[in-house]
Amino acid sequence: MDVKKLVSEMTLEEKAALCSGADFWHTKAVERLGVPRMMVADGPHGLRKQDQSADHLGINDSIRAVCFPTAAGLACSFDRDLLFRVGEALGKECQAEGVGVLLGPAANIKRSPLCGRNFEYFSEDPYLSGEMAAAHIRGVQSKKVGTSLKHYAANNQETRRMSVDARVDERTLREIYLASFEGAVKEGKPWTVMCSYNRVNGVYASENERLLTDILRGEWGFDGCTVTDWGACNDHVAGVAAGMDLQMPFSGAHGDEALVRAVREGRIDEAVVDRAAERVLTTVNRYLEGRDRTAVFDRAGHHKLARAVARECMVLLKNDGDLLPLSAFRRVAFIGPFVKHPRYQGGGSSHINASEETDAMEAASEYADVIYAQGCCGREDRPDPELLSRAVNAAQAAETAVLFVGLPDAFESEGYDRKHMRLPECQTRLIREVLRVQKRVVVVLHNGAPVEMPWADEVPAILEAYLGGQAVGGAVADLLFGKASPCGKLAETFPLHMEDNPSHLNFPGDGDRVEYREGIYVGYRYYDKRGVKVLFPFGHGLSYTTFAYDNLRLDRERMKDTETLTASVEVTNTGRVAAKEIVQFYVAPAHEGISRPVKELRGFAKVYLEPGETKTLSVQLPPRAFAYYETAIADWYVEPGAYDVLAAASSADVRQSARVQIESTRRLPVCVHENTTFGDAMKIPGAEEILRPLAEILSMVMGGGDSQALGESTRQMMDAMLHDMPLRALVAFAGDSVGDHLLHDVVQALREAEARAQA
Repeated sequence: MDVKKLVSEMTLEEKAALCSGADFWHTKAVERLGVPRMMVADGPHGLRKQDQSADHLGINDSIRAVCFPTAAGLACSFDRDLLFRVGEALGKECQAEGVGVLLGPAANIKRSPLCGRNFEYFSEDPYLSGEMAAAHIRGVQSKKVGTSLKHYAANNQETRRMSVDARVDERTLREIYLASFEGAVKEGKPWTVMCSYNRVNGVYASENERLLTDILRGEWGFDGCTVTDWGACNDHVAGVAAGMDLQMPFSGAHGDEALVRAVREGRIDEAVVDRAAERVLTTVNRYLEGRDRTAVFDRAGHHKLARAVARECMVLLKNDGDLLPLSAFRRVAFIGPFVKHPRYQGGGSSHINASEETDAMEAASEYADVIYAQGCCGREDRPDPELLSRAVNAAQAAETAVLFVGLPDAFESEGYDRKHMRLPECQTRLIREVLRVQKRVVVVLHNGAPVEMPWADEVPAILEAYLGGQAVGGAVADLLFGKASPCGKLAETFPLHMEDNPSHLNFPGDGDRVEYREGIYVGYRYYDKRGVKVLFPFGHGLSYTTFAYDNLRLDRERMKDTETLTASVEVTNTGRVAAKEIVQFYVAPAHEGISRPVKELRGFAKVYLEPGETKTLSVQLPPRAFAYYETAIADWYVEPGAYDVLAAASSADVRQSARVQIESTRRLPVCVHENTTFGDAMKIPGAEEILRPLAEILSMVMGGGDSQALGESTRQMMDAMLHDMPLRALVAFAGDSVGDHLLHDVVQALREAEARAQA
């Protein structure tokens, strides 16, 4: 398909029509020119292709497909190859079903544990989120099927998500909320990017030219098609003008007519419509060129893959006394509402009509003598004394009790946010009652986001299964009985209480406005900076073995801010079980400077080790790993100074550190005016000579010129005052000694010196 030639042969009406969908799931065809329509479908962790009545909320049935673990769990694998394999499987299913673009993954940051859609998002950390999203994208697109990276941007809550204005300062936007998308766009190269419903700093994402064009395309090099979330278009003409190519779903004839009318009235150039039409057609052409009409996929094989993936994603939060793994062929009680009916996915547009399900009871039968008790209701928070009594009896009769609890569907979903982090009260009571009669207790959690655990100190073992996909029961059984060792690590912090979260006072905002007042201090960045105790830290995860870290090495001790640093560390399996370890590499500024997090994740590597085996893991740390976003230059900047590179088992468990000294090849500009402080002015090359007359006058006025007569504390006070004193304040302090003409001359000389330095 020659896209440009096709567009040149189209009428204005045909081009305008391409800028909105034909229905809920298809782009428009141009039959006159042989352009077919293309189908798109949800979702990130499984194909939701609807074969009957169309909707975007998972209400109506869709075809049967394999449901993989949701993003909240996938990110805990810290495994790019695994995400690629999941994406690859999804791409195969899309090819077999004639789907051109899969609507995912979602790279929104977990600002608050209460966000109802957190199960669909990867992490609180933008680097990890971007890496996972990029790997997912590459996997899907390796099968010649497109992806739609969503929801761009600052869509971090469900409350009033279609109208809320997310007010985010520029540095926070760049370092946290856009960085996740930036990594996914640059590394994954998605075919499409989906805008969010909300406004960002006053402008709807669907018509935000700065986000859609200046940043996404101009800075990040995105060359694909932009598409609205379903119903996110506020003003179709304004959207197309800003860089929004495709409005979904169908807009009706009035949407197309509005665009045609705007061109004819001169409110938008026809070339802008051409541009959008070309981008839509380019995506359709990619689909056509990669279409395999003979494609089939192995549904049973994908189910096995889902089980293997789920094992990699689960996190062993606690294992006192090495209670796990359980011995085979012992009597074990499986108790709880999610034993036979596991909650393995979230509600809304990503809800999959699973091809099959494996529950823990069924899967554990090959490992042990299992007795079952439901314990409480799984759909609502309703006490049932009879169910509770049976559960207590089962716990007493067994050697070990395994409790399957978590959040029911009604507690978290697309469309609304949680009000608290608690489990249903009936489940908490179940845990307490079982603990009264049985000390060997394992809690398995099925949830899409962190929960409070007031019972955590009393329970010896806790396994976080998240929403583990249709094979979750088999994966849980495999880990409980030691077929494999847990290797997942938390991609988000579990706070002790909701009130500890940095967004607590500003989530979900007031009316149609939410302030991101915590700034860059999201997740572990905040807990580290404030020294707040948490339940389980970011990156935490135990194993059935132990690992030692040794010999962290950097390939240089000094470097420039234009160079890439290589860090390597030796990891040894010091236990008796073969297992995988995830090593996290953080960068920690070790110098005074702008306010920054204590440390930030900048790399990770995963390794499989036999008992006693040692391997060396390496990561590359480019200049961006040491940078922050400096609004004064609207760019990333590396402060000169010392930085510690940390090799860690979690954000709270640093095993090795090494230091590098970085020289900055770029200096920040100094804006010179009468209110510039002495300290800032002194950063300008040659400023000392220019400022000497003013400094001497101030010294005479305040100290009589006799520095020896001043005590040490007085000299320190004067130095501090001078450092932070605006140049114009000298007039007030020195009176007639400093005239306006001298101040003017000094300011002018400093401006000239700054201009020379920047040249």
